Amino acid sequence: MRTAVAALIVCVALSESTVAAQRRARPRAAAGTLRVTATAYCVAGKTASGTRARTGIVAADPSVLPFGSIVRIIDGAHSGMYTVMDTGPAVKGRRIDIFMASCERAAKFGEQKLRIRVLRRGWARRRATIDCSPNPAGR
Repeated sequence: MRTAVAALIVCVALSESTVAAQRRARPRAAAGTLRVTATAYCVAGKTASGTRARTGIVAADPSVLPFGSIVRIIDGAHSGMYTVMDTGPAVKGRRIDIFMASCERAAKFGEQKLRIRVLRRGWARRRATIDCSPNPAGR
């Protein structure tokens, strides 16, 4: 009995320390407002997620903002809603790269400090609700 209790305590302690270590290892963005360094790019083609680069797409570090995240840029002339669908070798940590159709506008954008609000982190998981009761409500 003592051995089983001791083993259970060790398992719980190890799992808690593993979860804590994983949380420390990833600088994930929580829902809320973040300060980021923003740049712009104009290279057309496919993004890292496989979609076509187009207006409304940003690149981000997937450990901070994974594919499918939706953010609202609060500051500046390019404020609005964007979806994270790309990554890049220079996009690490709290950096985003905004796709612009015009290379001239992208070059003019330069590097700016912006505030973003994370509206959704990653892809939304849909849960199917199936009523398996013999007498469904309303029938």
